[in-house]
Amino acid sequence: MAFIIALAGKGGTGKTTIAGLTIRYLVEKRNRPVLAVDADANSCLNEALGVDVHTTIGTLREESLELIRSGAERPGGMSMEQIFDYQVQQSLVESKGFDLIVMGRPEGPGCYCAANNIIRKYTDNLSASYHYVVIDNEAGMEHLSRRTTHTVNLLLIISDPTVKGMQTAKRIDDLVDELQLEIGRRVVIINRVTEGGQELKALAKDAGLTVAGIIPQDRAISEFDLQGKAVCVLPGDSTAVKALFSILDSLTIP
Repeated sequence: MAFIIALAGKGGTGKTTIAGLTIRYLVEKRNRPVLAVDADANSCLNEALGVDVHTTIGTLREESLELIRSGAERPGGMSMEQIFDYQVQQSLVESKGFDLIVMGRPEGPGCYCAANNIIRKYTDNLSASYHYVVIDNEAGMEHLSRRTTHTVNLLLIISDPTVKGMQTAKRIDDLVDELQLEIGRRVVIINRVTEGGQELKALAKDAGLTVAGIIPQDRAISEFDLQGKAVCVLPGDSTAVKALFSILDSLTIP
């Protein structure tokens, strides 16, 4: 089975940027195939990775439901599950070193639960073909309460350099225990730090959190955003890239 890395954190922490750079790290440093899973309804991991998305799991689900409602003949007499399985395989975005699957934003009542069940199923099914799976979850804790992240080797909890960010990180950490989720290791990464790094580390330690490291504020990321460039192609000497790669090295990912 694949080694699964999931990312969690409140909105605005740079979680998706770190997810994209983590995928880059695995491709460059481990040279093994990576499955990237965008489980955030806002669906912007593809932008961090610099690839286009032609459809999402949410969209495919709605199209499948519409086919059922219409009573239209199914191609080749296939069951809806077979059709959907085929569509999911076709929805994979293939790129150099990684493939991407996107949950998207489903419509209608109860769709998030259904879409999350689909993400779980296909993450399990597809992971057999990959050495690593990286899941960029929704901002906050919704993905945990819905159990999208049900079996994970490493959970990266991303915080910004604020007390509120650390409080959210603590709530996520506590929720893992409350839901008895199958997570091997969980660590906090404090992102966009300009000053007070040691104080933030002390605050996290007092809250019972394990800090894997700090990523300084990187002006290059803002410049790339303004220019519409994918952050995964930041130069290797970028402050954020060097800091994150050093953190990931220290975590000894197999």
